[in-house]
Amino acid sequence: MSLRPTHELHTRRFSRNLGLGLVLAAFVALVFGLTVVKVTRGDFETPATVGNK
Repeated sequence: MSLRPTHELHTRRFSRNLGLGLVLAAFVALVFGLTVVKVTRGDFETPATVGNK
């Protein structure tokens, strides 16, 4: 039994999925980096509770 070559459609789909995965990973890294910077600078404040005046 011989292996068939990869169809062109699968190659394009893999490229598109890889690109989308990289964009998603970059977005997650950006949000994580901004969160780390905000917390370490001390700008982060927890919201006050309703009963606490």
